[in-house]
Amino acid sequence: MTAPALALDFGTSNSAAALLVEGKVHRLPIEAGADTLPTAVFLPSDGGPMRIGRAAEAALTGGEDGRYMRALKSVLGTALFHEERRVAGRRRALAGIVTALLAEVKSRAEAAAGTRFSRVLSGRPVHFHFGDAARDAQAEADLRACYRAAGFDDVAFLAEPEAAALATGGDVPRAETRLIVDIGGGTSDFSVVRTGAAGVEIVASHGIRLGGTDFDQALSMARVMPLLGLGGQLRRTLGDGLLPVPRALYADLSTWAMIPFLYSRDTERAVADLLRHAVDPVPLERLAAVIEHRLGHDLAFAVERGKIAANGAEPGACIDLGIVEPGLSTPVTPGMLNAALAPARETLRAAIYDTLVLARVPPAGIGAVVPVGGSSLMLLVAEEARAVCPAARIDRSDAFTAVVDGLALATAGQG
Repeated sequence: MTAPALALDFGTSNSAAALLVEGKVHRLPIEAGADTLPTAVFLPSDGGPMRIGRAAEAALTGGEDGRYMRALKSVLGTALFHEERRVAGRRRALAGIVTALLAEVKSRAEAAAGTRFSRVLSGRPVHFHFGDAARDAQAEADLRACYRAAGFDDVAFLAEPEAAALATGGDVPRAETRLIVDIGGGTSDFSVVRTGAAGVEIVASHGIRLGGTDFDQALSMARVMPLLGLGGQLRRTLGDGLLPVPRALYADLSTWAMIPFLYSRDTERAVADLLRHAVDPVPLERLAAVIEHRLGHDLAFAVERGKIAANGAEPGACIDLGIVEPGLSTPVTPGMLNAALAPARETLRAAIYDTLVLARVPPAGIGAVVPVGGSSLMLLVAEEARAVCPAARIDRSDAFTAVVDGLALATAGQG
């Protein structure tokens, strides 16, 4: 009897594992008491064992000394993925950190299932890097190498929206053309599928590099970074006139994957130089404190919480920045959130149209839109889907587990 394959949805923000047993999907608790594991690691400075998931988040929020990392998947296919840098006391490459994370997930899955896994079917975005075929191929090669280094002999991939289509299309009572809209932490993927007696047929798939971490960055740049000096002015060292505060450092500070690399003497020196030349030093003093005390991820979590609150139209929604300065916060109304994410809306709508063009299906031909992925819970996703396909109903699914469920179903065809 062929050993089963592990279905693994390795996501930018969350990951999940499942196994197909007698035709039924069994999700494996790789995070105690949950179907999903936050895709995060914490590397203690004292050389202790790496922690992942909620334990990594607890180490960060508990103030332990070490390096927290999230959104590692977004760096696949880039030179940074293989570049060795000093992290938590020793030189490491992100490739090795991802391998260690996957090895731990494999170990936990094997313990939960009571069997060893040598085969894995992994989800992947339609495009890791849209518009760059070479980098896209390199990203898959990077991830494949990490899986193999983690102990898997046989590694296969399936596009994430196509996996979600398998999980959500099996119980449709009639023939129908559907649009799967999979918005994850780092990418947005789309599949037009036909369902019916013959099963699920993938008509066309498309993907772009836009996800929840981009929503976080846009909101952070609009509402938080101005409180740290973005948009301010600097006096020239020589001559008259003023210069704008550079944006690059703020863009990195609001990007999950880049935050760990800002904690360096070079960054401290750069911020000190900005502070010396600042017309208004108070915001840049806050920036200096964020870098000195390594508060970048605390800011990112605060932005994420504010985004979720504003998306739910919670009264008094705000981004609490008290960890930087007592009493510091910035409001986030639904209107402010919408303004910050306006470019993302346009990109999302264009991608939906592009998917329909690839499938040669008019908007009126879509009977249902199925949002999946954690970031599909953002109101703008359903709103843009309705704008393109006004006659389609919105079919909600298990947003966080549709992909891993579909991957598990797809393992029935392997072996």
